[in-house]
Amino acid sequence: MAISRVLAILILQYSLVALVSSAGPRGGWKTLQGSPPLVIARGGFSGIFPDSSSLAYSLTLDTCGPNVTLWCDVQLTKDGVGICFPELKLDNASDISIAYPGKAKDYLVNGVSTRGWFSVDYNLAELANVSVVQGVYSRTNKFDGNKLPIRSVEDVAKLIKSPSTGLWLNIQHDSFFKQQNLSVENFLQSLPAKSVPVNYISSPDVDFLRRVKSSFSSGPTGFIFRFLEQSKLEPTTNQTYGELLKNLMLIKTFASGILVPKGYIWPVDSGLYLQPHTPLVTDAHREGLQVFVSDLTNDVPFSYNFSYDPLAECLSFIDGDDFSVDGVLSDFPVTPSAAINCFSGLGKNAKKQVDTLVITKYGASGDNPACTDLAYNQAKSDGADVLDCPVQMSKDGIPFCLSSIDLSESTTVADTQLKNRATTIPEIKYRSGIYTFSLTWDEIKTLTPSILNPYEKYILSRNPKSKNLGKLITLSDFLSLTEGSRILISIENAAYLAEKQNLRVTDAVLDALQKAKPRSHKVMIQSTHSSVLKIFKDKSKFERVYKVDENIGGAADSAIEDIKTFADAVVIGKASVFPESSAFLVNFTNIVARLKSFKLPVFVETFSNEFVSQAWDYYSDPSIEINSFVIGTKVNGIITDFPKTANRYRRNLCLKHGNEAPYMSPIEPGKLFKQISNLYLPPLPPPLPILTDSNVTEAPLPGVSGRVPTPGVGVAPAPITA
Repeated sequence: MAISRVLAILILQYSLVALVSSAGPRGGWKTLQGSPPLVIARGGFSGIFPDSSSLAYSLTLDTCGPNVTLWCDVQLTKDGVGICFPELKLDNASDISIAYPGKAKDYLVNGVSTRGWFSVDYNLAELANVSVVQGVYSRTNKFDGNKLPIRSVEDVAKLIKSPSTGLWLNIQHDSFFKQQNLSVENFLQSLPAKSVPVNYISSPDVDFLRRVKSSFSSGPTGFIFRFLEQSKLEPTTNQTYGELLKNLMLIKTFASGILVPKGYIWPVDSGLYLQPHTPLVTDAHREGLQVFVSDLTNDVPFSYNFSYDPLAECLSFIDGDDFSVDGVLSDFPVTPSAAINCFSGLGKNAKKQVDTLVITKYGASGDNPACTDLAYNQAKSDGADVLDCPVQMSKDGIPFCLSSIDLSESTTVADTQLKNRATTIPEIKYRSGIYTFSLTWDEIKTLTPSILNPYEKYILSRNPKSKNLGKLITLSDFLSLTEGSRILISIENAAYLAEKQNLRVTDAVLDALQKAKPRSHKVMIQSTHSSVLKIFKDKSKFERVYKVDENIGGAADSAIEDIKTFADAVVIGKASVFPESSAFLVNFTNIVARLKSFKLPVFVETFSNEFVSQAWDYYSDPSIEINSFVIGTKVNGIITDFPKTANRYRRNLCLKHGNEAPYMSPIEPGKLFKQISNLYLPPLPPPLPILTDSNVTEAPLPGVSGRVPTPGVGVAPAPITA
């Protein structure tokens, strides 16, 4: 039995090494030891579950595999026991104020009088009545009712089942505990080495590291000096951390490595744009010091250069031409795990591992104003397969690309003299707008584009440097710009434009396509209206895409058969595949499989990088969301405003290995939802409607009346309803 167990461990370790070695920079890792960087889970998977809870640590091991290090912020109890808890005060991330009401006390912390509930006032048995809760208010509180106990260091060590899983103890407040006659050193020395093997001990206190290093000098533990903000004063040396940064030789005398905030390596300017990286990693490696980076947090914006893509940010620290840090501290450890093992070393010409189409949403509109020449040129550069043009019509009948029929949504028209063209057309939308058919193309082309900010209410803005750059283009210009590319032309409001504005958008599109020379495009025509697509079926051989404009849970056979008479593919929303409640996935539908069983390719929209656009189940990582649709449901294409992220996903090496890695497994819909206690459980969403043939069938488009267009009057076609 013992021999077979040893063999099993050796086989497991060999397979993991083989998987890891498949990724990495072509010239090898530029870490100090030449090995892959370490993934350090701060308080476990604290981006989802309460920091330092058993659920947080367990999710880390489930999603990252054994090659991960569990981080524990050590606090001492009244009886000298070390617990894992993110802060010195307990009241922010636990319910101690409820368990022990009115027991707050005042202490001097780093010379500042601080009031709260402190671990030093309670022994371990008394803390058994206290549960950890989410201490970051922007994160979900749905697990606060799970009664998750505060864990001791030894409790956390018991979760470690593999020799490749590490334990990192961070000691942030040694001097405070000394003031209360408690000794962190005595606690560390009391830990049984066999059952609690400590891989790393970190602290921002020079004196503490000097003392503790002498106690552990013969062991394998690494001692890491933690840098705080550069302007803060380190108490032992009476120097700022910025000053200590210039004396790495001194740090080498008491530490084997340093842990620094990410801004120490990649500083940003006041506008949150990257500055050139510092030489810190190279300098530290020259002194024989490992470098670990902190503050890589998926749900906190850092630099606009990364386009809200946390994986891109992580890669900048591990996969650069000049350096690689030795480890990454993250609240979302699945992201650095995937970055290290799947995405590093890809290069610009990495081979696609899946054939899923990347279709743009208004070009690369996550980084540029929608439907501008800049958005389309970047989308081409980013590797998009299909470039889209939502066609709008000017007053004088010129078709052009714009994300909305209302100019005020994506231009600065409301700040010009043309703002007096505003009108209210309830059939199109309830608020007033400045509609494209109210202005001539000569007027429209003078307008300044404005970048879309769909998550502005969350104070998340897109690329301010480019917010008004680029120019609007006609459909003819779009066809010239995208020559040789696969394109998608979407048409909406055709009935209204024909009946009330005397504008035949379908004819304008057909005419522009006919005039485009050379005709090297592969054209897709998209609409939510079957009447539009039937016109193109009769008059062209273009591929036709039917967009279902409401979330559906399924489709009747008759409806799908009807769609097949006029369309070659279908677009549905993400929630039609994975229904949500309070941003948690609750289950999944079979709509993708149903449509594909009728030989209809399925495209899903819209995939954005901003973490607020994703369910909690995707861990605030757009690549994990994409993976769950591509691998989990086998969609044929994804529609995205950040095509670079989607294109890079298709090339990751874990797809080549058959998706063996846990950090690239599709999410299990409802898994997180089922872990919410009844008190906090959000209601299940109502059943999604079934698409029927009555929702699909439409009357033919009305003909052009021949009268003069009259802005502001008309009846829009009825929306598809269940």
